[in-house]
Amino acid sequence: MSYTNGLDKPTDYFSTNLWVADDSSPRSFTGFGHQPDFVWVKHRGSASINHTLVDSLRGGDKMLFSNTTASEDTKSHGEITSFNSDGITVADGTNGTYPRLYFNDLDPFGAGGGNYVGWSWKAGGTASSNTDGNTATNISVNQTSGFSIVSYTVSSETTMSLGHGLNAIPKMIITKSRSTVSNWDTYHVSLGNTGRILLDGTGAVSTSANVWGSTTPTSSLFYQGGNGTWYNLGSTAIAYCFAEKKGYSKFSSYVGNGNSDGTFVYTGFKPAWIMQKRTDVANGWHIFDTKRDTFNACERYMTANASSSEPSGTDYVDILSNGFKMRRNGNDINGSGASYIYMAFASSPFVTSTSIPTTAR
Repeated sequence: MSYTNGLDKPTDYFSTNLWVADDSSPRSFTGFGHQPDFVWVKHRGSASINHTLVDSLRGGDKMLFSNTTASEDTKSHGEITSFNSDGITVADGTNGTYPRLYFNDLDPFGAGGGNYVGWSWKAGGTASSNTDGNTATNISVNQTSGFSIVSYTVSSETTMSLGHGLNAIPKMIITKSRSTVSNWDTYHVSLGNTGRILLDGTGAVSTSANVWGSTTPTSSLFYQGGNGTWYNLGSTAIAYCFAEKKGYSKFSSYVGNGNSDGTFVYTGFKPAWIMQKRTDVANGWHIFDTKRDTFNACERYMTANASSSEPSGTDYVDILSNGFKMRRNGNDINGSGASYIYMAFASSPFVTSTSIPTTAR
C-alpha cells in the first residue's frame, strides 16, 4: 500500500513546535516546515494562560481561546505580526499587564519557566471569496491537505449553507462566533449531523436539529442552523474545516476496553498529534504530540477546554507506526465500553508513495 496524494512529508502542512520564551519583542520562531495559516499556542506550565488560536484570515492580532466562550480579543496580550515562510514573528500587544503572555513570556504569573507549545497548519494563504452557499464566505484553503479556514457573517437564512472550498467532505468542523460570547460548536463525522459537542466544554454529545441544520456537509458546503447558541444576525464567525487525507489525517471514533493493554486505533500512519474526547459522558479534550513526548508512552497532554498546565508521570498512549494504543484504563481515554472521538495528524505515512515504510518509535 502506498500513498500518492502528495503528503509524504506531513510537516509541509502540519507541525508541533516547542520554544522557550525570552521576553524579547519582536521575536521570530522558525522550523515550522511551512508557512502557517492557523496557529494554536499554549504555555505548558501556567494554569492561568489560555489556549490561543490565531489565523491569517482574521489577522495575527486577533485571538480566540479554545477554553473560553469569550469573543475575539484584539492584541491585548501580544500578537503575531507576520506569518512567515517557516514560522511566525510575535511582538508585544498594546494593552495588558503581561503583554507577552500568550507567546513569549519568560515567567508568566510566576509559573516558573517560559515553555510553550505551538501547533500549526498550512491553509492557502491569502483569502478568496466563495459564493457556493446561500451565505458568502471568505476562505483560505489547502485542498491537498484537506484544511480550510472559513470566515463569514451570519445571514438571515434559517439554515445557512457555507462554502468551504475543500472539494472533499469535511469530517470535522470547529466553529466560533468572533463578535459574541459563545461556545465553540464542533461537528464530527462520528456524531452525525445532529450531534453537537463543544470544544470549550467537557459535556457529552447533545442532539440538536439546529446547529448543523440536520444536514451532512458536502464536498462544497457545510450547514449551520438559525437557532444555535450564537447565530445573531450580523455577527461574524470563523470555522476550521478538516477533510480526511489518507496517510496524513484521520477523524474517527473508538470504544474503550477499560484495560491498560488498551484499545488499538488504526489510522494508517504514525501520528504526530492526537486530540480525543469522550462523548457518552462528560470529559475533557486531550491533546498529545510526539514533540513533548519523544518516546512511548506519552505522558504529557494539554486540555483544549481548560487553561490547566501540562501534567506528566502517567502513561496514556503509545504512538505506533500505523496508529495509537491506549495505555491506561481511565474513563478519560479508555473506559470500558465508553465512546470517544478523535482527530489525528501524521508524522509519516505508514508507507510512502515510494514504498518506504515508516518505523515505530
